[in-house]
Amino acid sequence: MPKANSTPANAQAEQALPSSYEEAVQELEQLLAKLESGQLPLDKLLTHYQRGAALLAYCRERLAAIENQISVLDEGTLKPWDGA
Repeated sequence: MPKANSTPANAQAEQALPSSYEEAVQELEQLLAKLESGQLPLDKLLTHYQRGAALLAYCRERLAAIENQISVLDEGTLKPWDGA
């Protein structure tokens, strides 16, 4: 089966994901600033949106994994955090 060619609109979304949650959040903040500026051409708007969606999914997965680890460490009982 032939491989589908990547279009420029998908190129940025297909980039490797960051090595950490913090890097992903930083890149998301930069993308959001560019999107909110209203100065991007339509094709760049689409690629930035797709990259942001991929980064957001990555962040959600990382947060879910950490929540799962905390739950296991607390033996399935989440304890209230006192913030101290």
